[in-house]
Amino acid sequence: MDRQQDPVCQFLVSVHPYDTLAPDELGRVADSFQTARFPRGGEIYTVGQALPGLFLIQTGSVEIRDQSGAQISLLGPRNSFGERGLMRDGVAVTSAFSAADTTVLMLPVGEFRRLLETQPSFAKFFDRSAPERGKSLSLATTQVSNLLTGPPITCTPDTTIRDAARQMRARNISSLAVVEDGKLRGIVTTTDLSHRAVAEAIDSALPVTTIMTPKPITLPPDALASDVLHIMHERHIGHLPIAEDGRLVGMVTQTDLTRLQAVTSAQFVSEIAHARTAAGMARTTAQIPQLLVQLVGSGNRHEVVTRLITDIADAATRRLLTLAEDKFGPPPVPYAWLACGSQGRREQTGVSDQDNCIIIDDRATPDDMAYFAKLAEFVCDGLDTCGYVYCPGDMMASNPRWCQPLRVWRDYFGTWISKPNPEAQMLASVMFDLRVIGGESALFDALQRDTLGLAAENSIFVAHMVSNSLKHTPPLGLLRGFATIRSGEHKNHIDMKHNGVVPVTDLARVYALQGRITAVNTRTRLEAAAKSNVLSKSGASDLLDAYDLIAQTRLDHQASQVRRDQKPDNYLSPTEMSDFERSHLRDAFVAVKTLQSAIGHGRGMLG
Repeated sequence: MDRQQDPVCQFLVSVHPYDTLAPDELGRVADSFQTARFPRGGEIYTVGQALPGLFLIQTGSVEIRDQSGAQISLLGPRNSFGERGLMRDGVAVTSAFSAADTTVLMLPVGEFRRLLETQPSFAKFFDRSAPERGKSLSLATTQVSNLLTGPPITCTPDTTIRDAARQMRARNISSLAVVEDGKLRGIVTTTDLSHRAVAEAIDSALPVTTIMTPKPITLPPDALASDVLHIMHERHIGHLPIAEDGRLVGMVTQTDLTRLQAVTSAQFVSEIAHARTAAGMARTTAQIPQLLVQLVGSGNRHEVVTRLITDIADAATRRLLTLAEDKFGPPPVPYAWLACGSQGRREQTGVSDQDNCIIIDDRATPDDMAYFAKLAEFVCDGLDTCGYVYCPGDMMASNPRWCQPLRVWRDYFGTWISKPNPEAQMLASVMFDLRVIGGESALFDALQRDTLGLAAENSIFVAHMVSNSLKHTPPLGLLRGFATIRSGEHKNHIDMKHNGVVPVTDLARVYALQGRITAVNTRTRLEAAAKSNVLSKSGASDLLDAYDLIAQTRLDHQASQVRRDQKPDNYLSPTEMSDFERSHLRDAFVAVKTLQSAIGHGRGMLG
């Protein structure tokens, strides 16, 4: 047979790094591969077994599990596995099971090692023993837009199942986006073809809408690659459409992520998504301080570190919601679970309590409210077990005050805005940082939009919010020194939370209010304020630089504490810093104080 016509050879041409091999070399490698077929649930190998070679999925899917049995990844066609063990001592460090009827190709150990020695492209692809600094965390900084290699491959809703399958085969792809008038309607994958069309004997002449997944979850192009991986782990999916303003711009698959090593936070999300109890999740969240050290030590920016750490809290919250619904039954009416505080802003560090609430559909009856009270108590207790301790101010969904129908929430915000007393200022400050974690986001979207409009138009309320934002001041002392805490456990220390990042967070919240900006992340708010001319470009630049230094110093301090086997906190002694570091930190505090002064004198837009 002409080697170019050999099915294995044709398949390898579509797989990197085999696509880089010369024709004769490719033919030799194709002849070396051995074919094996596994039924759904079949064991391919387990931890500790000697590996016969490198595995490559031709059809089907394979689940990779760690030593505890938790799923690490779900691989599809053209994905390799087993290389980690082969690159060490030849013994499997994971277990592999077929997640569907699967055909794998196995490259014997000897041939694998020969290719490592003779083919630079092959060695470069598989030898990751000495990655560059931060390379293992590249998912944390790579934007999704950098993963898109071309326009998305699509079909229309009236495309038949047969034609969709033929299109995927012809293009060697595992999914198609279903698009109508430029809008994403759904997604159909090879799994849909096998598990729905074939397994259920659905007529292939029917439209692809019969088997597609409608309204799939999407991410914007500026999302991080880690966001993709986290969603894939949590939702057990292998394809994620990328959309902007409802229009499809690309598709990211697990194959697209194979050249980027998974960050540790993705493993945390995966473990949490499979946990069956809060105690099981707690074993994972207990490792967050070590993750903090790893992320900071690898040179990641503070907003990346806090985003990844917050992703873990989000995953724990959603998993607890799922477990609660399993225990108490499906929700009787739609609801939205929201986080505020640092989780709402995606700014969690190694020290975090919980701040959350529930918005419930107005159709809820008294019996329905009793259901949500039980659900809230279950989730809040579970979060406490996971290390997200109860809020000292009882701003949690388990407090009946913060577990209410939408109409009550509208009354809350309306009252706070029309009568901005000190308590109202405090509550509004917290609740303006809300972000939906689970449930129906539509319950919050209109409330947020209407509230921002109502608040921005009330000059008295805005003035009170400005006043409230000035209660936390940077720790500036005389003679270019710092105003440290004068007594108690943290005497002679700076509170890097309340006198460091909080003053910037408060300013950003006011700018968001003035500009009706829906973002809740501090850095994103400042950037949006500059774009909308709520804050001058120079003022935004100064404040962003100051915030970056303050937030990074806080994280560096916490990481240093963890490395010393101490519990991380927010209290930094100036004596721990060099003269250079102290000087720059003080300059950052001065910049914040300058912007506080500007907004306090009614010059917020000119800062």
